[in-house]
Amino acid sequence: MFFSTQCASPVGTITLASDGEKLAGLWIDGQKYHGGTIPGAMTENSDLPIFATAKHWLERYFASEKPAISEVPLAPIGGEFRQDVWQILCQIPYGQVITYGDIAREMAKRMNRATMSSQAVGGAVGHNPISILIPCHRVVGANGSLTGYAGGIQTKRRLLALEGVDLTGLFVPKKGSAL
Repeated sequence: MFFSTQCASPVGTITLASDGEKLAGLWIDGQKYHGGTIPGAMTENSDLPIFATAKHWLERYFASEKPAISEVPLAPIGGEFRQDVWQILCQIPYGQVITYGDIAREMAKRMNRATMSSQAVGGAVGHNPISILIPCHRVVGANGSLTGYAGGIQTKRRLLALEGVDLTGLFVPKKGSAL
């Protein structure tokens, strides 16, 4: 059984999901794949301790306090490849960005392969079920493109700006499949 609650944030209403003990989802209202990894319906229950922990983490994050991801027990639902990509996302330092290619190279090393598709990595990053906390917004295109954020490109810009990322070399693409 899975539970949910909502909270307000500077980037819109956020829905949180939990298995009762760990956070399984965090989606911004209108985000692609909203609730997509949760099997079945979720029961509203805002009284769970995990939700209080996650909301406190978000309050601190939006106040630029740099809370550690490890402060919230996480249980994102996904296959082994996606889990490995999400682990890499959790290692991206606050206020920094890396590219899809950087993650692909790390995944290739972990899988003992010569190469890994950046597109495969992009799919895993885009289906991250715990937005903001698992910082998929910190991933950019090799050319500085702010592409591929399920919560929307403008939200991605806002989160990076909040973290103090220098946005000078980053841009919103005019066209593409990952807008």
